[in-house]
Amino acid sequence: MRLATALYLSALSLLSFASQATDVSVTSPDGDITFTFTDENDYAQYSVDYNGKQIMRPARLGFAFAKAKSIYRHLEVSEVSRTSEDNTWEQPWGEQRVIRNHYNELVVKFTDKNDADNAFNVQVRVFNDGIGFRYHVSADGQRDITREMTEFSIIDSHTATAYWIPGQGYDRQEYLYRETRLQDVGKASTPMTIKLDDGTHLAIHEAALVDYAGMSLDRQALGRFEADLAPRADGIKVRKQGSFTTPWRTVQIAPNAAELINSYITLNLNEPNKLGEVDWVNPGKYIGIWWGMHIQKYTWGSGDKHGATTENTLRYMDFAAEHGFDGVLVEGWNIGWDGDWIQNSELFSFTESYPDFDIQKVSDYGKKVGVKLIGHHETSGGITNYEAQMEDGFALYQKMGVEQIKTGYVAHGQGLKVTDENGIKRLEYTDSQPLVNHFIKNITTAAKYGTSINTHESVKDTGLRRTYPNWIARESARGQEYNSGWAAPNTPEHVPMLAFTRMLSGPMDFTPGIFDLDYPPIKGGTEEHGRVKYMRPQSTIAKQLAEYVVLYSPIQMAADLPENYEAQMAPFQFIKDVPTDWEQTQALQGEVGDYVVIARQERKARHYSG
Repeated sequence: MRLATALYLSALSLLSFASQATDVSVTSPDGDITFTFTDENDYAQYSVDYNGKQIMRPARLGFAFAKAKSIYRHLEVSEVSRTSEDNTWEQPWGEQRVIRNHYNELVVKFTDKNDADNAFNVQVRVFNDGIGFRYHVSADGQRDITREMTEFSIIDSHTATAYWIPGQGYDRQEYLYRETRLQDVGKASTPMTIKLDDGTHLAIHEAALVDYAGMSLDRQALGRFEADLAPRADGIKVRKQGSFTTPWRTVQIAPNAAELINSYITLNLNEPNKLGEVDWVNPGKYIGIWWGMHIQKYTWGSGDKHGATTENTLRYMDFAAEHGFDGVLVEGWNIGWDGDWIQNSELFSFTESYPDFDIQKVSDYGKKVGVKLIGHHETSGGITNYEAQMEDGFALYQKMGVEQIKTGYVAHGQGLKVTDENGIKRLEYTDSQPLVNHFIKNITTAAKYGTSINTHESVKDTGLRRTYPNWIARESARGQEYNSGWAAPNTPEHVPMLAFTRMLSGPMDFTPGIFDLDYPPIKGGTEEHGRVKYMRPQSTIAKQLAEYVVLYSPIQMAADLPENYEAQMAPFQFIKDVPTDWEQTQALQGEVGDYVVIARQERKARHYSG
């Protein structure tokens, strides 16, 4: 009897031991952040502590596949490895020339207890200013991801404040930011910024988005969010062949709002420059035939008000040369703008000019006066049409001495047109896997022609400018064009919102510098108390100037009409003088949506703005 009892107790002890969770932790170099993996309850989970307090509760990890065994249950920690890194690297252009890359790394393998071949590794790097983790999945054959089960579980969601815009929305990322309780967030795009009750700030985002779908955050319950990948047209989230690695899932962590801006986690988690020597990528300032269309002085399409004429472009080039601008952007130069150009994307030509625009004469004149022609490729979401002409379009511009091209993808929601390998026309989101791959193709093809790309209506920035330095800027937010009268203008809070949200991801071509803040009422304005309600910018000239420092971009536009600058030369001098490439940057103070103070240094000069 005693022997039987002893054997029973021994077996019970072994069972208890076998069911105990394995916890594996790694801390930031300064010891303030602790990231912990656990396999408690047979799930792969992680949590995050900051300054000795848990700020992210245990959250699950895993995948569901369409025709393969899912990986999220019956998991245990089977392998652990560690490493550390402390080095610096230099940006060819940027807001900070030298960036420190200092982290402790932990890699944990989670294996299915019932199937040793069903497993994934999670690699986490913990910096002093946050964390980044990604999956490595070994597989044979095709894997169709139907759900990435990555969770982000934030404490105290009933008191935490979130600053966010909708994810996978009709207007892409072009929304005014919302300030709500965290528990009232719907589906959010990233970066999403969060303020905890004690003042700690978090920003959830992703880095190195390549051959994958962009991530939104879908609220579940009690401060828990799940990664929601933008679906392909066929409903699959991501299609992979063989082993694959995901983008990094990032959480910046700071004691206050300003320190979020001083974080370079997103850049540090991207691969180094793959293009080699990039001395042909040139920061600078430009003007353009653009704002006039938005305020209905000109049109993109042909006719009496056509903006992109040879005569008008030469006038802009003279102004640029006189005042030291590097280039002139010309929109509406090419065939395809007449009629409903948003719907008729397949009519765009990227090599054929309108009759009243002589691209050879314009480029020759630009060379004579020392001003570059800046190209423009509007696709209206017609991806297949653009890709069929992309090489020819780049070759033409290269012949004309063009070094920068602004691309556009004006389409709504899941409305970008792609013809698949079977000839079937499908509609995609801007951040679906096929579109993510298109943007990379566009950037790498441009590099072959020594061309930099400024993408509007783009997939969000995830730090790929480090890998592809010719991806010089993006829009990916509600920019200045919304102040032109065709829509409700940006609110006064919009720019100090952007500084702590969208701008955490990378440079934005906001197109600042509007001086005429009282132009005539635009058709579509409404009557209010017997008066026309102006759809005018809710801004001041001082704020327009501050945006050149606050909203970083290596290429900055002076967006207004030349005559409006000639009427106010004193403030215009600031635009002429302000640099666009910086030695170092420091955010000094700020509150999300309220104010921001940023100092930037270029050589011996220092520029403060707020």
